[in-house]
This record gives sequence, structure tokens and C-alpha cells, in this order.
Amino acid sequence: MAFPSFFSEVPPIIMHDRLAQFLGAADGGIIEYRYADAVKLAGHSCPTVAGAYLLTSRALTALYTDELPERGEIQVDFREAQESGVAGVMAAVVGLITGAAGIGGFKGIAGNFSRCNLLDFEESYLPGEICFTRRENGQSLNVSLHLEHVAPDPRTGPLLQRLLAGERDPVVAEVFATLWQDRVRRILIDHYDDPLLVSLV
Repeated sequence: MAFPSFFSEVPPIIMHDRLAQFLGAADGGIIEYRYADAVKLAGHSCPTVAGAYLLTSRALTALYTDELPERGEIQVDFREAQESGVAGVMAAVVGLITGAAGIGGFKGIAGNFSRCNLLDFEESYLPGEICFTRRENGQSLNVSLHLEHVAPDPRTGPLLQRLLAGERDPVVAEVFATLWQDRVRRILIDHYDDPLLVSLV
């Protein structure tokens, strides 16, 4: 499977997972997630998937500073409904990395390691789009994504419309795909540390 080369340049997100350690699934419980993992989960690479990955990385870095984030120990609340806009797509990526799951998540072992009911929606009181909370100490962080700060190439929209209308020109398709992934690259590489792209409260 070949991905665009910039995927490998995106910094990984490294987590500690007590359940993985307990069951011997990962040496020391250390699990590394890369942007390609989010793409495999979503089945595509787009600004939303990239933004969810970046947003999660920034939130975890701020919440845990010099510690490894604890996968399965983070409550994640969304302001929007799961079916609203891109909330469901973002939640899938956030859940992959943090281990937070809804009612269908892992129920635990004898009261330990539960991941269910750690992902909630329609929390309209939130000041940000997503709230990450450390379960062991209650420390929380509200995070919002501002993809408008990384605008698409102006050619992208018209090319997309041509392809959706049924145009089958392979050159048009290739140019569109290149421009589409270039915006993803700019989000994840050029703007990885841009405070305007991800706001933390």
C-alpha cells in the first residue's frame, strides 16, 4: 500500500495503554499512532481526518506535557451531535488514538480497563468543539479546529465539481487529487504548530 510521501513526515502520537500492557499486546503498553493509521480507519485522507489527528495530538501534548498520554483514561466530549457535520468522522479518529468509545466500547475486565461511555456528544455547554478530560485528575482542555486558516487551492472546487458531474479525464482526476492532498500536507506539515489552526482553552 503506497501513501503520499508526506504521511511519513507527520509526527507520530505515542500513547501508553494499560490494557495493552496487561494483555501483552504491546511491549510496555507503548502504542505509536501515525497519520496513516487514521487514514486506514477513515478510508481516506482529507482535511477533516488530518485536522482530527492534529487536534488530538495538540490536546494530548498540552494535557500531559512531559508524560505519555494514557490511552483508555481520557474522556472525550463533543459539542455537536454525532451525526452533525463531520463530528462522527472526527470522533472515529479521536477514539482510535485515545481509546475513548461510546456505549459499544470495551466493557473492561473485572471492573478494570473499561473504555465504554468515554465518548459523548451533544454537550452544548462546551466552549470548544471537543473537550478532553484526564479521568485520574479531572484536568480538561477544550479544543477547536479552524481549517479555514489553511485554504484550499482555488482550482480544487471547480475540479471537484467536474469530476462529480461525471468527467473521466485522468489528468483532471490526478490534478484534483494532488491539490486535495497538498492541502492535507499543509495542515499536517506546514501548520503543525500553528496556534491559529488549533485553539486550546
